[in-house]
Amino acid sequence: MRKTDTPEKIDLRRRRFFGTAAILIAAADLDVISSAIAGSGQTAPGYLSVLKPGTNTSFPSLKQIDAGLLNVGYADVGPTDGAPVILLHGWPYDIHSYVDVAPLLASAGYRVLVPYLRGHGATHFLSSETIRNGQPSALAVDLIAFMDALKIKKAILAGYDWGARSADIVAALWPERVKGLVAVSGYLIGSQEAGKVPLPPKAELEWWYQYYFATERGRVGYEKYRHDFAKLIWQLASPKWDFDDATFDRSAAAFENPDHVAVVVHNYRWRLGLADGEPPYDALEKKLAEFPVVTVPTITLEGDANGAPHPDPAAYARKFSGRYEHRLITGGIGHNLPQESPQAFVEAVLDVDRS
Repeated sequence: MRKTDTPEKIDLRRRRFFGTAAILIAAADLDVISSAIAGSGQTAPGYLSVLKPGTNTSFPSLKQIDAGLLNVGYADVGPTDGAPVILLHGWPYDIHSYVDVAPLLASAGYRVLVPYLRGHGATHFLSSETIRNGQPSALAVDLIAFMDALKIKKAILAGYDWGARSADIVAALWPERVKGLVAVSGYLIGSQEAGKVPLPPKAELEWWYQYYFATERGRVGYEKYRHDFAKLIWQLASPKWDFDDATFDRSAAAFENPDHVAVVVHNYRWRLGLADGEPPYDALEKKLAEFPVVTVPTITLEGDANGAPHPDPAAYARKFSGRYEHRLITGGIGHNLPQESPQAFVEAVLDVDRS
């Protein structure tokens, strides 16, 4: 296992960023950075060490595309002919988890795509008749449909929380579509059968919201207090992250999606076997219940202050049979690792691409 120091101590002189450090540091606008350095073939030693999390607050613009059952809202940053990297957010978060990561990768020549998951932000169902399904295989199929809609045959996938789970699933079931994988908290593939197994009381306590959502009172409570609820999860999951109200509010806007509560509640009820899935996903869930091995090059990450439920790295190391490395990111980094430590996340994407 590799231990990574705090962002200020990360030395990236051996990384393959383009452009000179002087250009990077002097340019205030990362769009200017991209155009100024793309294709120069030079290196930019130490640039990531000068970026503070929260430097950026927004994406230049969003795009929309019909993909499978959804019209997906997504950010598209970097050269259109760049190698594609798809960044996947978790719950209760949104694409702003990658507001610093995306432009850094774009400045390295990648095409960076950051879609809103179903039930979040600008992503909407195409039909009012579609079940607001939150089961893991459905979200993974959404990702395949998104890639197909953009005619992307193969991409680096990177994510955390729900996003890491979707990336894990696609890497396990469709490895031909994945060049490399970066997954916070590692192997998150599960099944309803596995969900029946009781955990020790301390571990069960960490899942309090799952049991809250299992009740009608919980569904109504989340509908009424979704912003307060999400802020509490942020505080518990990242106890050392001193985010401000503006940072939270930018992401909280995504929870106003009309399908948000239905998708979230179904996801957690499905895990406990309290809600049915849909027949089209049965075959996929059967494969996932066998806990398939991930064969593509993978780097897993964990923050040293992650307060959310997460497995021990030793428990999943053997689920990755390709080139594999685990990194512990220190410095009080919590659950929302890409937003709390964008430097470490970008470094992992660059390194997995070199595998």
